[in-house]
Amino acid sequence: MGKNHLSSTSALAENAIAQGTAAASQSAAAINVAPRIDIDLRYADRPVNGFFSKSERIAYLKRHGSHVLSFCSMQPDMRYFDMPGIGYISYMRNFNGKPFTLGDPVCSPEHMPLIINKFLEQHSNAVFCQVSKPVMQHLNDEHKYYGTQMGSQSTIDLENWDLKGKKKQVIRTAVNQAKKCGVEVHESRCENHTREISEKWLKTRKIKGQEIRFLIRPMNMTYTEGVRYFYAYVDGNPVGFVFFDPIYENNEIISYVPNISRSNVEFNQGLFYTIMSHAMEIFQAEGIKQLDLGFIPASMAKDDEPQESWWVKKALRLCYEHAGFIYSFKGIEFTKSRFRGQIDRTYICHKRAVPVFDFVGMFNILNVF
Repeated sequence: MGKNHLSSTSALAENAIAQGTAAASQSAAAINVAPRIDIDLRYADRPVNGFFSKSERIAYLKRHGSHVLSFCSMQPDMRYFDMPGIGYISYMRNFNGKPFTLGDPVCSPEHMPLIINKFLEQHSNAVFCQVSKPVMQHLNDEHKYYGTQMGSQSTIDLENWDLKGKKKQVIRTAVNQAKKCGVEVHESRCENHTREISEKWLKTRKIKGQEIRFLIRPMNMTYTEGVRYFYAYVDGNPVGFVFFDPIYENNEIISYVPNISRSNVEFNQGLFYTIMSHAMEIFQAEGIKQLDLGFIPASMAKDDEPQESWWVKKALRLCYEHAGFIYSFKGIEFTKSRFRGQIDRTYICHKRAVPVFDFVGMFNILNVF
């Protein structure tokens, strides 16, 4: 999307908002959100809970929540920049108050420049985390942000998905071994053992005993509408699970993303592949056309782009190669690469070429320390 097109689109959106309460009311009604005519309808920034009610926010999520992180915007401790009739931007603040946004704005693509521009009027130092290329391009073109690749995202074409091919041998082997061990996968809820499995699993992680948040939503959330739960059982006892969050477009679920995956430390070999394979067959039968595998951190393209910070790109590549003691970068990339999905770049957008304190702040938000 070019700069001139974004600018003209933003101008059109500004004019539409400026027409007043009636236009905003019609836009809100179009997504079943009741307009509020007694306040300023241009924009509102009301942390911590934002301006929208929970039901209003859910309506925007179901209408425009097509980014892999859109559902994560409903996690605890989020703040919101809300524009009635348009959508919202979700973010967290780090220890010194700097806002870090989560994924793309939850709005229609044509309103993306408008809501970002309004947001930056109040939060000019914000850092934008895991955003798509159109969002990055707007921030670079109009606001002189650096847009540096922070990893990749993988999307599977479920309409043409099967287990054939050399690259999928690992998945086939895992599924066959699981069958021999008596593993059965069912879509169900199993609250009794979920916490026990999760607590033991967390103790085996690089960062022991605590969940990463923000870019990965916590396991326990008050809002769980549309989440699908798949458990692996051996002799009737759960040994692992994967929770799939919905991805929306125009009030329809168009995809899922496996945001929570845990397994019994005594029985974890290949369970992720086995549960994923079973769930994908279910989604295929339901007519879901794609499955998003989510974020692959520090999985970088070989080429560099002109708007990227050389220092940030170098640091991320070094993390991938040498920081496995902090996070299993190579392991995550290998696991998700077996599914042979379409790979897209995802970006972090920042003001400084060497944003050391921004990254320290992001690690703080992620619950790394």
